Amino acid sequence: MIHRFAVVETEAVGAGARVAEFAVIREGAVIGEGAVIHPHVVIAAGVTVGAGVEVFPGAFLGKEPKGAGVLARRPVFERRVEIGAGCSIGPNAVIYYDVEIGEGTLVGDGASIREGTRIGSRTVVGRGAMVLYNAVIGDRTRIMDLATVTGNCRIGDDVFIGMCVGMANDNAMGRAGYDAASCVGPTVEDGARVGVGAILLPGVTVGRNAVVGAGALVTRDVEPGSTVKGVPARPVPRPEPARR
Repeated sequence: MIHRFAVVETEAVGAGARVAEFAVIREGAVIGEGAVIHPHVVIAAGVTVGAGVEVFPGAFLGKEPKGAGVLARRPVFERRVEIGAGCSIGPNAVIYYDVEIGEGTLVGDGASIREGTRIGSRTVVGRGAMVLYNAVIGDRTRIMDLATVTGNCRIGDDVFIGMCVGMANDNAMGRAGYDAASCVGPTVEDGARVGVGAILLPGVTVGRNAVVGAGALVTRDVEPGSTVKGVPARPVPRPEPARR
């Protein structure tokens, strides 16, 4: 069902899809079977929305990155977006061109996902979270509300990133301009957990199944299976084995 006040330029609308009033779907977009497009959604050319996806009011899928003459990094992207089957895209979320999202993933209200990003299946990107350019996020991972995943970051499967976690990728803080070779975000390996408000500095690796305590400042690699906390983050001593 397509509302008479919607603007639908594409003919590629699957059976059972619903497009509400004032939604705008451009020529070249593809809407899968049973998808639900709520009012005031904008879907650009080159966007594919999978079967059963629900896109809530005000979301923008297929935003073109614009440098406005002030960015040191020139955006490079393909004019396409792939949203897997069964995803939910929250109100006012913005998904830029050149993004792929696996099936069953939730993108929260007001979240922003930048160009070049790849997100796996059954993952959560929380309310107001920001995922910057060229990030890779695995399956079944949780990026909680207001967290920032920086550009050129790698996050594995089954990871938990707490609320308001910050990540950085540039030790020069922009003074030397953008250098792709030196702007490297953190790597968070499979099963790791990062507590609320922690900060991960450029290039650090949080090892598999490691734990970063709330509010920690991670300035060096975290060993797999270890726990760190504090400013700067340091390993928590393991308890001595019980004597018999």
